[in-house]
Amino acid sequence: MKQLIIVRHAKSSWDNPLLADFDRPLNPRGEKDAPRMSKRIKDRRVFPDLIISSPANRAISTCKEFCHALGYPIDRILSEKKLYHASEDQILSVLKTVRDHPNDKEEVVIIFGHNPGLTEFTNSLLNEDIDNIPTCGVVGTLLSIQSWKELKWGCGKLEFFDYPKKD
Repeated sequence: MKQLIIVRHAKSSWDNPLLADFDRPLNPRGEKDAPRMSKRIKDRRVFPDLIISSPANRAISTCKEFCHALGYPIDRILSEKKLYHASEDQILSVLKTVRDHPNDKEEVVIIFGHNPGLTEFTNSLLNEDIDNIPTCGVVGTLLSIQSWKELKWGCGKLEFFDYPKKD
């Protein structure tokens, strides 16, 4: 069994209309929410074997906050361009490439990305009907697979769904 944690990036800034979408930073709310949500994940005793993130500024910034809270080395983040505004099929394809190890490492993977792809991916993976994963929302899943290559629609079970305004 594998565990996949799906995280939408924290709230980003639209202050500079000339800035490319890819380069938008977190806004003050995002800077507050990312550490708060990463602490909630730490409190759930999630210890990632692998973290994969979209390289967009808002996603990688959120990812680094989680790494800090979880004690995951920032230099081990796998930055994956295919996750920037990825469709549900692209996200599935990226995760199917996670290498399994003889010692059964990569049991817990955290992925950071963007909507609408993340919500669509989550719903297809879990056979759920989540309307929207809000910014800095976190979905915990348990996957009934032995290898990441086996990942397919409907193989997951919702473990938890948390987001900043859920308090």
